[in-house]
Amino acid sequence: MTLINGSAVLFDMDGVLVDSTPAVARVWSGWALAHRFDPTEVVRRAHGRPSLVTIRELLPDGNHEAENREVERREIEDIADVIALPGASRLLQAIPESRWTVVTSATRRLATIRLRAAGLPVPKHLITSDDVERGKPFPDPYLKGAEILRVDPGDCFVVEDAPSGIRSAKAAGSRVLALRTTSTDAELLSAGADWIADNLSALSLEPRSQTGSLVFLLQEKQ
Repeated sequence: MTLINGSAVLFDMDGVLVDSTPAVARVWSGWALAHRFDPTEVVRRAHGRPSLVTIRELLPDGNHEAENREVERREIEDIADVIALPGASRLLQAIPESRWTVVTSATRRLATIRLRAAGLPVPKHLITSDDVERGKPFPDPYLKGAEILRVDPGDCFVVEDAPSGIRSAKAAGSRVLALRTTSTDAELLSAGADWIADNLSALSLEPRSQTGSLVFLLQEKQ
């Protein structure tokens, strides 16, 4: 068992709290085919980053805002098989609501819909791509997350699944628990992960850590 402590926890959403992988793959594959791109490459590139960034890279001369609205529309409509990942609901219920939030590359509208579709609480303070000019892998999203909880970035830890998100959190000065839900161990470690686990079932809150520093028990499986 490994002990992890901090004043707050910042969770990524897709691949950490919510399993939206099939929906994301369907939406981006359809978009890729419509623009004659390789679907596998587009899905890989889009994961863990704001959709607008991917669209700008692939369609430098396109109508970026219109394309982004279309991708968001498709993602919002495709939530039938969006579910909570193992351990997510239990852990969010255990942590005081003022000590955690979600930091995601999705838009606020999409993030809210996916969390509700998965039966998870929507935090009072939710950081989305609408709230920062520079998304992951820049540090801005996690700096904003720590700021809104009034915690120093170095005194909280982040849970991520994507290399771009890990790099964002590390650049912000936070420690990172990486989950094996969408990336390989080599990719997670290369991005700077401090710990690796299969999913949030490996993490539990020490019951007495409600007022001071939060203390978590992590069961790492090698």
